[in-house]
Amino acid sequence: GAAPTPSPLAASQDVPRGGSQRGWSDYLPVPLHPKSLYVIRQYMHDGDCGCLEAFGQGESLLQDPGCVEELEDRLHFYVEECDYLQGFQVLCDLHNGFSGVGAKVTELLCDEYSGKGILTWGLTPVSSNLGGSQKEVYRLMNTALGIVRLSSHSSLFCPLSLRGSLGMK
Repeated sequence: GAAPTPSPLAASQDVPRGGSQRGWSDYLPVPLHPKSLYVIRQYMHDGDCGCLEAFGQGESLLQDPGCVEELEDRLHFYVEECDYLQGFQVLCDLHNGFSGVGAKVTELLCDEYSGKGILTWGLTPVSSNLGGSQKEVYRLMNTALGIVRLSSHSSLFCPLSLRGSLGMK
């Protein structure tokens, strides 16, 4: 039989209180399988590299053979459970270094599972001018590089934002 789904109220009582929160996943009401998460340790809140703010930083993360092997193992874990795999959906931030991570992931999916559909959603926030002109230049470059690289390895690429211009003027 299936395990009962915990209620959001019960799950919210398990969330760490005070200053012990480590990441967004501490607030999820539904427990995730350990194979469905891959934590980039050096870019955590208390990591040694600070923010993942450039396309190249994200792209270089997946140049490490150990990281790629770990990602492939986690992916194969779920692919093996499929009776008929039709494709993948990738949701990726465009405005920061995760655009580089997403570009490498879609490239990996395209190489490993040629012929399978890859639907990619590029996400950008509404807010702007959060860190001055330097951050806006990074944001614009990440978005442009992300759109080009993600769309080249996707069956369909769809940018999503409530901001009309994706940050480009």
